[in-house]
Amino acid sequence: MKVEIPDKLKADVPQTRFGKLLTSTPIVMTVVATMLAGLSSSEMTRAQYDRSLAAQQQSKAGDQWSFFQAKKLRGAMSRSTLDLLQATSEIRPLNLQSNFTAAAGELSPAAIAALEKDELPAAPPGPAMDAGFKAALAALESLKPETEIAALLVPVKEPTLEESLRLAVDATLALDAATKPVSQTIDQLEKSLVAKGDKNLSREFVAARLRYTAARYDAEARLNQAVAFVYELQVRKSNVSADRHHARSERFFYGMLAAQLAVIIATFAIAARQRNLLWSIAAVAGLSAVALAVYVYLFV
Repeated sequence: MKVEIPDKLKADVPQTRFGKLLTSTPIVMTVVATMLAGLSSSEMTRAQYDRSLAAQQQSKAGDQWSFFQAKKLRGAMSRSTLDLLQATSEIRPLNLQSNFTAAAGELSPAAIAALEKDELPAAPPGPAMDAGFKAALAALESLKPETEIAALLVPVKEPTLEESLRLAVDATLALDAATKPVSQTIDQLEKSLVAKGDKNLSREFVAARLRYTAARYDAEARLNQAVAFVYELQVRKSNVSADRHHARSERFFYGMLAAQLAVIIATFAIAARQRNLLWSIAAVAGLSAVALAVYVYLFV
């Protein structure tokens, strides 16, 4: 809709370049103030979204830390049970070829290595990490100050963190897939062992199983720890983004106040020229709004 300036107002203000500027300033500054208010609100909304996202990521990190602690505890319990078993009886190394002749030929090399040598199936090689992500991860693992970690995370892009998380999760799934056949083989051998009824062989098998179980839990705990660290970096990245949007919102808000102040000053200029009552009332209203904003900002 086109804005028309009343003829009476045109007569009050000289139709010079300065007069036209004087009459258009309140309108232009009002538009600018409205635009800045919208930008300030938008930035604050994005800051709140990032804070909410950080809370969700922290919850997921907490889940991974719980898995880490539980598996470390189970690994420690397995080693404690093994120590008690070795302290109360003589345990010889388990020999699958001599004790499980029928099944030994069908055992995979991974199962034999797990029970006789306490070796886990080989994990796939780790992915190459982005230099910025690697530096931030090292700072987090070393318990560096939050400000230092945040500074290192600034150049790291969100897709980099998401890809690192996907690779960390894939590593846990790969280990599960590699150890599952070995665990199934151990369960089958245990059933065969029960049928034999050999107590000495049972102790040897239990000791081998405990060693394998402790090693597996330790490996799984390390992978859960890696996933948790990536989530922790995502939390800090989201907080960095939230702080940035919050700061931008404040600056837009100050800009809006400056634009409103310009509207008031221009209104005063026009009112002072012809002592127009309506212009004076508008100026007083604008000053009251600014005074209220200052009061709320400082004291509420």
